[in-house]
Amino acid sequence: MPVRGVIFDYGGVLCHHPTKAQIAAAAGLCGVEPEDFVRALWKHRLKYDAGQDPIEYWRTCASLMNRTFDDARIATMIEHEINFWSVLDDRVLDWAAKLRSRGVRTAILSNLPRPLGNRLRELDGFLRHFDHVTFSFELGYVKPQAEIYRDAVAGLGVAPEEALFIDDRAENIEGARKVGLNAELYSSWEAFASIPERYGLPDR
Repeated sequence: MPVRGVIFDYGGVLCHHPTKAQIAAAAGLCGVEPEDFVRALWKHRLKYDAGQDPIEYWRTCASLMNRTFDDARIATMIEHEINFWSVLDDRVLDWAAKLRSRGVRTAILSNLPRPLGNRLRELDGFLRHFDHVTFSFELGYVKPQAEIYRDAVAGLGVAPEEALFIDDRAENIEGARKVGLNAELYSSWEAFASIPERYGLPDR
């Protein structure tokens, strides 16, 4: 069955991962080593992505780093994290625009927290590349739970087997395949070169 819709992850696909310098700067504000900061950041991340209050999340992160954050520090850390995920990959966005120009529907399916998701919804022109958006914090489910993939497919108006999902985490690819989607692990723009042709999609 031909692919009629492409579903993109956000972090690591539509945008670049945070740099070591960005992580080091945020860790420095907390007075910890970068590896300790990253460990705290991801320890309970799925709960945050599912809609947990940002203040509660960052207080938990602070506790994991043996620190205490006041409201001002939490606001600063929220802005740092938004900046972590704010460098868009124009190559992928251009391909999404090309897909739509050829009649292929496009969507975002991403685990992300409320502050980042709200900022993306406010970002001028960003969402015009997509026919549907599934953000985990709005739905209350996270990848690789089946419900979040089903929401994306329903929003696109295609059958699971008519959709291609692209993500940079193996567990999320596995979750997509379990509900019937075609799915491909994304490691880099260069490594992705041969994938579109495999599904009869326009090249990049």
